[in-house]
Amino acid sequence: MYSVVGCKECLALWVVEGHPETTQCPRCRKRHQFEKLKQFAETETSEAAARVRSSMLADRADDGEFLDPEEIDIDGVGVDDEEYLTASGLDAEEVAAAGDRAEGGTERSRSRKQVVLDALSELEEPTTEAVVEYATAEGVPESYVETALTKLRQSGDIIESNGVYRRV
Repeated sequence: MYSVVGCKECLALWVVEGHPETTQCPRCRKRHQFEKLKQFAETETSEAAARVRSSMLADRADDGEFLDPEEIDIDGVGVDDEEYLTASGLDAEEVAAAGDRAEGGTERSRSRKQVVLDALSELEEPTTEAVVEYATAEGVPESYVETALTKLRQSGDIIESNGVYRRV
């Protein structure tokens, strides 16, 4: 259980987990006996308690006093995911689709280097042009393919003979 409590000295609000014997105000550092503090709300989760506290602080900004806990509606406090994403400049539908792809896909995504290596293995005649065509169809930039082929050749992972690459 989480409780939203208030300090009698400085009027600060904070969330307390469980029912400790004492708790300290985070603002004025005064120690209070938990049972003597006014408990404005009690929730099952810390997130719900934080929402209640935030709501109370927002309402207090209007009149400067604590609210009756019965008057606080903790449902619907805050923004939903779609509002948050939209306000952040993201398309909520695209984010949802990306999440679905990430969760539902059984095929692992390949690195750009792996795409180049796969091209060398799968193509009958892996020339520079053929490897570039294969890799660009997989979303790998042409400049990366040419750099990768050069590095693979320099490291001895592949050889080139008459314009055709072979894995070693």
